Amino acid sequence: MTSLFTLIGLKNYRDAHAAALTRLRQNGRDAEAVCALGLIALDHDNHAKAIELLGKAVQLDPNDAYLQAQLARAYTLCGRQMDARIAAERAAETQIEQNDRRASVNDMIGVVLSRVGLHERAVPFFERVVAADPSQPNPHYNLAASLQFSGAFDAAENAYEAALVRDPDNYRAMSALVALRRQTDDENRLSALEASFDRLSHDADAALHIGHAIAKTLEDMNRYPESLDWLAKAKAGKKAAVGHDIAWDMALIDAAKRTIAASTAQASAARTSVAEDRPCPNVANATAPIFVTGLPRTGTTLVDRILSSHPDVRSVGELNSFADLVKRQAGTATRYVLDPPTFNALARQDLSQIGQDYRSFVEGLLEAMGEAGKRSVDKMPLNILNAGLIHRALPDARIIVLRRGAMDSCLSNYRQLFSTGHSYYNYSFDLLDTARYFQAFDDLVQHWAAHLPTDRFLQIRYEEIVFDQEAQTRRLLDFCGLDWDDRCLRFHENDAPVSTASSVQVRQPLYSGSIGRWTRYGDRVEGLRTALGALAER
Repeated sequence: MTSLFTLIGLKNYRDAHAAALTRLRQNGRDAEAVCALGLIALDHDNHAKAIELLGKAVQLDPNDAYLQAQLARAYTLCGRQMDARIAAERAAETQIEQNDRRASVNDMIGVVLSRVGLHERAVPFFERVVAADPSQPNPHYNLAASLQFSGAFDAAENAYEAALVRDPDNYRAMSALVALRRQTDDENRLSALEASFDRLSHDADAALHIGHAIAKTLEDMNRYPESLDWLAKAKAGKKAAVGHDIAWDMALIDAAKRTIAASTAQASAARTSVAEDRPCPNVANATAPIFVTGLPRTGTTLVDRILSSHPDVRSVGELNSFADLVKRQAGTATRYVLDPPTFNALARQDLSQIGQDYRSFVEGLLEAMGEAGKRSVDKMPLNILNAGLIHRALPDARIIVLRRGAMDSCLSNYRQLFSTGHSYYNYSFDLLDTARYFQAFDDLVQHWAAHLPTDRFLQIRYEEIVFDQEAQTRRLLDFCGLDWDDRCLRFHENDAPVSTASSVQVRQPLYSGSIGRWTRYGDRVEGLRTALGALAER
């Protein structure tokens, strides 16, 4: 008889649903049948019902690692990172007895651990999946990604190559391999990539990945205008498929501003010390969390590495946890985690519980990393939208925002291959939309600077870190209330995992080659410069 889970895998939901109900009529405590109903709900985007049913299945049989892993997977799909990590750890601790499900369980645990930033923990689970069946490409790719983010670049390259051997059209592996190393005139994959683009361009995601890989190759070979032309080709299909409207981003940023403007007491306190963009003297609480925010590709990972090179600090990666807690307290049933209705709902609410829950989650995460008791750095760039809420929920938190020249910022975002499932970066499919987003971002930062105390909110410029590393490092440490430590100047020696596009660069010493990069594209960026106006010259 075909199993419930096989039916679901085949998307035969009608028969799977009927079979699960039949089993439950025979035994109301049939955990697998309850799990099957939960997975059907999950596949139909009924996340609340899916979590309810999968949680019930785990309660009925807490010793079944498969059920625990499915619950963990569901939490990640719902954006509930905190719960996902806990469920994944429980699944990892549970004996996996079902031989036919062992690979599936190990894969789900590895995926969840990697999504919550525990890449080193994820590696052995992916290795078990690969060992059980080396013929499948996706486990090799998953292993490669976690190895890359853990800093094992040679091993990652081998695993990406293994994925491509098993699936020559694996476009994610193609683009990852190009991103790992600088391409040269003598050693590159340009011909193969162009052939793949011609063959797969009907698939918007494939075109996006392969086109980005071609653009990166051309840029490495100093063919900058061609590189920008290829980025336009790469993004065209996805831009059309997404149908993004930049007006949505503008509305989101306007709503974010209102989360702190309602607090006149805080605004008044901030305005008394906002004359200059430098922190007031302070003694940081030993547990005060640190948030590194800003636009992607503007130095957020660099600052995260500088701070986490301090012996008293540990990076927890890019967490969705604060946004998840915001969404839960707001109780809005809208599609996105962060959106205008959610921000509006919290304009005048007490956020202390959000602060307590965030601390508890981060403490658990640090403990899982073997770093209990250290200060945490959360480097989710999008938390710039949450800065007002963070200050209200965690008044002792330090919020750092990275600034970078407008032209370089816009180009770095346009050049970046963001996750196609992350709608908050859809502005980057169009260079002029990216300019409009930068203008709104700049306005948002000025708003926070006018409404948050200067000993809690710090603007720091990427270019100044590059050209005056020690002074800016001291400024960062002073702001966070940390003693000086020379290791912060040697951030490139930090061997902690990095789950961002900067995973290769931040393991190298500082270099100034990316400053003023926009000048290499010639007249191709005149439209961007015009759109930015005065910001382009600042």
